[in-house]
Amino acid sequence: MASNSKHDAAQHSPLREASFRNTSLNVPSLKRSDVDLLKREILHQGFFRLEALELRHRLFEGGWSEPMRREVHSRFDAVGVLLYDPERDLVVLIEQFRAGAIDDGVSPWKLELVAGLVEEGETLEDVARREAWEEAGCKVTELTKLHTYYPSPGACNEQVTLFCGLLDCQGLGGVHGLVEEHEDIRVHVMPFANAWELLMHGRLDNAMCLIGLHWLNSQRASLRAASQRASTQSETNEE
Repeated sequence: MASNSKHDAAQHSPLREASFRNTSLNVPSLKRSDVDLLKREILHQGFFRLEALELRHRLFEGGWSEPMRREVHSRFDAVGVLLYDPERDLVVLIEQFRAGAIDDGVSPWKLELVAGLVEEGETLEDVARREAWEEAGCKVTELTKLHTYYPSPGACNEQVTLFCGLLDCQGLGGVHGLVEEHEDIRVHVMPFANAWELLMHGRLDNAMCLIGLHWLNSQRASLRAASQRASTQSETNEE
């Protein structure tokens, strides 16, 4: 049989055989010291703060940029929790009104992960467990940190830390939230397959859901296997 030279070349290409290891990107070439903050002005101070920054920064090809003005929304850092029951393969989502989506063409009520702001003196894990109880009425048995990321660094200084929280979903549901914070939160418990279908159809349209469920899609089998092993070991110990 004649060989396909293009196919053979691709199979033996050094680019295919060598893993991508651009170590130069591990350490940023430009840092905070390469920004010259000329002026900081507070435009609004409420629950959140809006600032106007006048600055210049170093350029990749050398020298400095011209002075520029940038407005930054200053927010508290936040924590999100993907609640998952590995034994039953169930995901917990919450539904609530969101003012930022008031002009959404479908609905300003959004399906989301449990989430909350980090208050002074709290650890990220404290926030995850507190919000799981306040918003979904559940206690998390195990927390795994997934990522810390900036949702919109071009305009906002908020950082979000995302966890996966394992739990027993039995009996969960209903409406939760703190009255003093005007929270009216409905809890939905559903099979992972249903949550994934919602994501594929665009019904889950926020970063926490997208990041969390894509992570769970890749880790779900191992989480379920570990849960099964723990259950088997527990039954053995009881005997």
